[in-house]
Amino acid sequence: MKREKYAFSTRAIQAGETVDTVTRALNTPIYQTSTFAFESAQEKESAVDEGLNWTPDTYFYSRTANPTTAALEKKLASLEGAEDAIVTASGMSACATALLSLLDAGDHLIASTDLFTITKTLLDDVFKAKGIEVTRIDTNDLAEVTEHIQANTKVIFVESLSNPFMNIADLSSLSKLAHEKGLYFVVDNTFLSPYLLRPLEFGADLVIHSATKYMAGHGDALAGVVAGDKKLIDQVRYYADNLGAPISPFNSWLILRGLRTLHLRMRMHSQNGQAVAEFLQSRPEVEFVLYPGLESYSQRDVARKFFRDENGGMISLRLHGGARAMEEFVANLELSAIAVSLGDVHSLVYPMPKRDNLIRLSIGCEDTDDLLSDFEQALDKISSK
Repeated sequence: MKREKYAFSTRAIQAGETVDTVTRALNTPIYQTSTFAFESAQEKESAVDEGLNWTPDTYFYSRTANPTTAALEKKLASLEGAEDAIVTASGMSACATALLSLLDAGDHLIASTDLFTITKTLLDDVFKAKGIEVTRIDTNDLAEVTEHIQANTKVIFVESLSNPFMNIADLSSLSKLAHEKGLYFVVDNTFLSPYLLRPLEFGADLVIHSATKYMAGHGDALAGVVAGDKKLIDQVRYYADNLGAPISPFNSWLILRGLRTLHLRMRMHSQNGQAVAEFLQSRPEVEFVLYPGLESYSQRDVARKFFRDENGGMISLRLHGGARAMEEFVANLELSAIAVSLGDVHSLVYPMPKRDNLIRLSIGCEDTDDLLSDFEQALDKISSK
């Protein structure tokens, strides 16, 4: 399917998938197999040689390639506007293999200060222990980024919308700076999905996702994605294969299923996110709300530069009243489960006492009025006390 011919929603449903040639099944089968059989020793040898060179549609062992996973990778490449994509077992395996494919001991990485907790420990503990130098700074300050570029710097790494403080990376400016200095620019786009933002269009060399989140969309599968030019993705495949980071065929099938409704879900996440953010901002119990769709959002001009009219379902806020108010609020919510993930059709709330009682909301696809009523009653109970 030629991606320039069809809209995002059409490609989300059909790209990468064809009617099964053997059974005529419309949905891509789950090729739940570890190994593949051959008619002869020569055929086996050819398949292994081609497979280790990442030749498309060549299969000999599912750690290296699998037909269900290959269909998912083709769909993702289409949605990202990428030449190629690889799917791994989790978002962190995608992040680790992507960065390790570009960095060796003695190299230097610049990353933003506000990052997912496990990404922080990967960079600050694991990478440093293995001889990769890491500097974490405010990457939206281009002067500071320029100041910290060293002779051994190889990569600038950011989250497009950061976790949990909702900072938007100025992708165009950062990619221009990176490429002027001969560096790779890598973007984690988990909070937004390719429906809302495609960092490759703004100069990123690689884009990463935890597909566990919006791509799967139903909280039932772990997966990671890296997309970009085939030359770079081939190197990521090499690391993923050697480090044993393959996704299971069943999880690939679940992500395929989830992607077919990504455009529908993201519209509802965005509609609900905007409504909830505006409501929360109007309440006296709320100290502040961080959401790109609000006029009060400090980077509103940057948000308009990269987003359309939809701003996703991720919100962070803080309540007056400290830990007590935070704990009572999350306990009072009936429609938002207290949980650590995001991007689910089910609304989730993540209280962060170690982040000065910040509360991160992942707004789901429930009825808008029901969500607003639930947040209202949860805040009313705090006020009454």
